[in-house]
Amino acid sequence: MQSYHYSSILVERAKKSLAGGVSSEFRKFNYPHALFYTHAKGSKIYDADGNEYIDFALSQGPMIVGHSNEYVLNLIEEYSRKGQLFAGQHLLEIELAEKLQKNIPSAELVRFCLDGSEAVQTALRVARAKTGKKKFLRFEGHYHGWLDNVSWGITTPSADALGSRESPEVFPWSSGLPERVNEEFFILPWNDLSLIENFLKENHSDTAAIIMEPIMCNNGCITPVEGFLQGVRTLCDEYKIALIFDEVITGFRTSLGGAQRYYGVTPDLSIFAKAMASGYPISAIVGKHEWMQSLVDGTVIHAGTMNSSNPTVAAAFATIQLLEKEGVYTKLFSLGKRLMDGLIYCNEKYKQNLVVQGLGPMFHTGFINQPEVKDFRDVLNYDKVKLGKLIAGVQNEGIRVIGRGLWYISTKHTEADIDFALKAADKVLKHIDD
Repeated sequence: MQSYHYSSILVERAKKSLAGGVSSEFRKFNYPHALFYTHAKGSKIYDADGNEYIDFALSQGPMIVGHSNEYVLNLIEEYSRKGQLFAGQHLLEIELAEKLQKNIPSAELVRFCLDGSEAVQTALRVARAKTGKKKFLRFEGHYHGWLDNVSWGITTPSADALGSRESPEVFPWSSGLPERVNEEFFILPWNDLSLIENFLKENHSDTAAIIMEPIMCNNGCITPVEGFLQGVRTLCDEYKIALIFDEVITGFRTSLGGAQRYYGVTPDLSIFAKAMASGYPISAIVGKHEWMQSLVDGTVIHAGTMNSSNPTVAAAFATIQLLEKEGVYTKLFSLGKRLMDGLIYCNEKYKQNLVVQGLGPMFHTGFINQPEVKDFRDVLNYDKVKLGKLIAGVQNEGIRVIGRGLWYISTKHTEADIDFALKAADKVLKHIDD
């Protein structure tokens, strides 16, 4: 059993200077409280009480080549010594953009930003400018950052409150949102092509873009049903609507070309971040020439003093170089499948209702009395109390997992790490109903 005493002291100290004691809302909800960490290396992370964890949270996904990767840190140091920020162009920025062009199907042109939230707003602005239409279609439970016009449809008072699938109710995620900002978008349940077909017959003239996570990673790690992504691609072509993939999580984790290469469906615009740069603040909006032209000619303004700083570009360049090495994705998928299969075996062994789903490099665990989940409405039926017991239980055994049940694999995880995690999960699942 781990002790978290010193972290609890630091939490109380932090509350005197940091609002809520944290710098991101989600960190409040760690078990048993926000934790403070001292260092991390490879697949391991260490907290202020000296506890060691095999880390499957990976800083919410970015540490795909492991913590404190020497190759990444060396290139960052090299370029940082030449200057931190030029507010001008530099060679490595071009070379990074060329790498994205090479690997990502939709990346005919690239613009660099600081985070996913900013890049999403840039993509929506581009889509509105090109089409002359004002609204975008998004989906229940899909996360596109925390800014005003996407802080909806992520939570609900209850499953029943969502209303009909054809005309859902939408609820704000936060107080303080501007009046009428929810009029900027339409919303539907995901993974239902017929719903979108019927919706666009009536609303295509008002719809500039359809934005989605190509895999619904933020709620249940749900993969698209067969034909769904291609069907949406066809509808966007028919109605001249921008198809935007938010690949903040799926980018560089499903493949070097993201989910769009994995599934063979090319969007018009895409957002990449997280696993792109080993924890350094950089994102990219990439897209086809015809959609990125408004950024080329300056009719759509995208700017940022901190964009393409030397350390962030070096971090991304080095990370992608490592991911380009032969066998990397075979390892990520193999280790992920080993862990998923082991968890499924433990579930069957103890006759639990654990559902494990995803691709392997990222996957989700949750307790529910149905064989799989297909959209946000299914996700709402998960047993959150039981999941909390699993997350807390494995943490006490030295395994760190994101609280909502999402697991990530890095290139630094080993088969021994997987086996250790499975022993921990076996121990917890055996007694989870006690």
